[in-house]
Amino acid sequence: MTRTVNVGPIARLLGAQLAIGAAAIFARFALTGAGPLAVSGLRLGIATLALAFVFRGFTRLSWRRELAFAAAGCALALHFATWIASLRYTSVAISTLLVTTTPLWTELYALVVEKRSPSRAFALALACASGGVALIVLPGSAPAPIAGHALLGAGLALVGSFAIGAYLLVVRDAGRENETARLSTRQIVARTYGWATLALAVAAAFAHEGPPAFDDRSAWAGILAMALISQLLGHTLLNAALGSFAPSTVALATLLEPAIAAVLAAAAFRETLAPMTIAGGLLVLAAVAVVLVRSPE
Repeated sequence: MTRTVNVGPIARLLGAQLAIGAAAIFARFALTGAGPLAVSGLRLGIATLALAFVFRGFTRLSWRRELAFAAAGCALALHFATWIASLRYTSVAISTLLVTTTPLWTELYALVVEKRSPSRAFALALACASGGVALIVLPGSAPAPIAGHALLGAGLALVGSFAIGAYLLVVRDAGRENETARLSTRQIVARTYGWATLALAVAAAFAHEGPPAFDDRSAWAGILAMALISQLLGHTLLNAALGSFAPSTVALATLLEPAIAAVLAAAAFRETLAPMTIAGGLLVLAAVAVVLVRSPE
C-alpha cells in the first residue's frame, strides 16, 4: 500500500525556516541606512502596525501581568538590537548560528533556577557548545562589514540568544497567571511587539539613531522584508507548523536557519567560512540538537 505524504505542512515548516533564515540578509541591507536600534524598532513597529490592522481589541489585564509583558518586550528589544548589531562585526552565518543557541541557556536556567536534575547529555552538550564557540570566535575566521571586531560580533549574538531566552521564560510565566482571561498567541505577540517597539524607540532616540533617508530604497526594502517576510510570514508559518508537528520537531527544524543564512550570505555577499569555523558550527548545532531532543514536550 502506497503511503501518501502530505507536503503542505512540510512546505509550511520549510517556508518558515527560509523566511526567518533570510532575516540576517535583509538586516545587512537595512544597516546600510540606519543603526541597529532604529532598524530593530522599525522592524517591530511595522510588524505591530500590521497586526493592529488585522486584529482589534485587547483583553484588559492586571497591572502586574501587563508589567510582565512589558518586561518581555524589553527582552525582545534587547534580542533584536544586539543580534542585528552583531551583523556589523561578524559573518551572517556565525551571527545566526550563535543566536540560535537559546535552548542551551533556557535549559541551564531550568537546572540552576528551577532545580531540575542535570543529565549527562546536557553536560556533554554544554561542553560541545563551549568548544564550538571557541572555534567560531577565533580571530580571522570570517569576514565582516567592519573588520577586526569578530569577538564583539560573537558576543553581541550570544547576548541576543540570552535575551530571547529571557523573553520566552517571561512570556511563559506570564501565561501561567491565574486569571480568567486567557490570551491568544496573537494578543501576546501584539503586546510584546508593542512594548519592544516602545523600548527601541526610546533607546534609538537616546543614541541619536534615526530612520534611513526616505530615498534609501535598499535600507527600507531590508526593513520591510524583515517585518513582513521574516517577522510576520515566517513566525506565522512556524506557529502554523505546530498544528502538524510536535514542538520538538519544530524546534529542531530551526537548526536549518544558520545553514539557510550561510547559503544566502554566500550568494548575496560572497561570504565564506574557514574550515575551523564550520567545525565549530557543527559542534554548536549538535549541542543544541541534543538539548532539544532531551527537552520535555
